[in-house]
Amino acid sequence: MENSSDYIVDGYEISTDTQKMDIAVIHRYLSKESYWAKDIPFDIVERSIANSFCFGVFYQDKQVGLARLITDKASFAYLCDVFILPEHRGKGLSKWLLTTIQSHPELQGLRRWLLGTKDAHGLYRQFGWVPLPEELVPRFMQRFQPDIYAKLSQNESR
Repeated sequence: MENSSDYIVDGYEISTDTQKMDIAVIHRYLSKESYWAKDIPFDIVERSIANSFCFGVFYQDKQVGLARLITDKASFAYLCDVFILPEHRGKGLSKWLLTTIQSHPELQGLRRWLLGTKDAHGLYRQFGWVPLPEELVPRFMQRFQPDIYAKLSQNESR
């Protein structure tokens, strides 16, 4: 429970306790329903949770959402894998989750936060997020392997 924070509202809880994270639920959502991590292998999800600063959303002790931060907790954080299960949407949980993350004591003073989204710009704008300015876009680079999960699956089946 070290570095754990718990926040409870109306039967919902946000926790940073990695031991509470239900990897099966997270994997099911990411691999089957998300557009950004389709077919991600279970062991990759498990490793990503173990090595990130996670904020799990729970209802009656069942995982219903997640936000994962890749961060040094000093100067930088990359927000990813943000989701609320469909049956729990429309209750303000995403807003509560972002408020909780951005106000967390261990994340104060970060110089840069980044995220990538295809469809939630309106949500993030409410919390001070803005698109990268044009002059910064050329500075950022990536190494992207969109078919890596398919390749991993093929190698494992051999």
